[in-house]
Amino acid sequence: MHHAPTALDIISGRDLSGKNAIVTGGASGIGVETVRALARAGATVTIAARNEHQMREAATALLADLPDAHIETSPLDLASLASVRGFVERYLAMGRPLHLLINNAGVMATPFSRTAEGFEMQFGTNHLGHFALAAGLLPALRAAGPGARVVALTSIGHRRSDVDFDDPNFERRPYDPWLAYGQSKTANALFAVGFTRRYSSEGITANAVHPGGILTGLQKHMSREEQMALGWFDESGKLNERFKTPAQGASTTIWAAVAPELNGRGGLYLEDCRIASPWSADRPMEGYLPYALDPANAERLWDLSEALISNA
Repeated sequence: MHHAPTALDIISGRDLSGKNAIVTGGASGIGVETVRALARAGATVTIAARNEHQMREAATALLADLPDAHIETSPLDLASLASVRGFVERYLAMGRPLHLLINNAGVMATPFSRTAEGFEMQFGTNHLGHFALAAGLLPALRAAGPGARVVALTSIGHRRSDVDFDDPNFERRPYDPWLAYGQSKTANALFAVGFTRRYSSEGITANAVHPGGILTGLQKHMSREEQMALGWFDESGKLNERFKTPAQGASTTIWAAVAPELNGRGGLYLEDCRIASPWSADRPMEGYLPYALDPANAERLWDLSEALISNA
């Protein structure tokens, strides 16, 4: 197993009392570990997830472990802009500032399907749903004052595809689940660039986080044979040593949320609790492809996203 710090290691010694955080997908996988770390440090954390039963169970289990924690739940289906708007309205109605928005939820390599508004499921859920969420919660982020942060979960999978600006929703090109996933993860990174460009002057920044390889429910659309073909398991069922536990996978998310060296810094691609460098052949499992942080691409995606959402 990969030797890496856990989310609790990174949060150790931090006091987030009085801070408010939202973690999408906080009911499972690395999202639960993200919630655990933030709550242990004293933050009030809202779990935002689609499955209300799973969300309540996760909150109950976390509170059993952390009886003094402040953990709340609020339903959110990122594949429905109506659900996103409902979540935003409920949160803003509380008049509560938002210090940390963790855009953690996601789907991967799904069979072809569309969101409630007709977007390709991975682009619509992973990017457009989170884009609308961040835009809607901007008043709460502003209310938190300088230092508010957005963390956008991306992936090494961004290398599979840039954003196809002419056909992002696979209306004309043949659907490929991995191209769709790669496009959505590139979009997550470009969102961090575009968001920071717009709001860093107000002290609000966004960074993209590649958490590493972790076995979670994200792989539910993949057969074991597919996972073996990708080198995740060997024939005996042994997990690739590069993989992390969920607690380790949440560490870079937490680092992005609290690291003082990131104060005022955004539009970055983070991995293994550090700022990543562009991909190079001598370190093939690390780094990002330049198109994922390209400022012109970020602006083009921002305009496209606003148009798609406003016309939905």
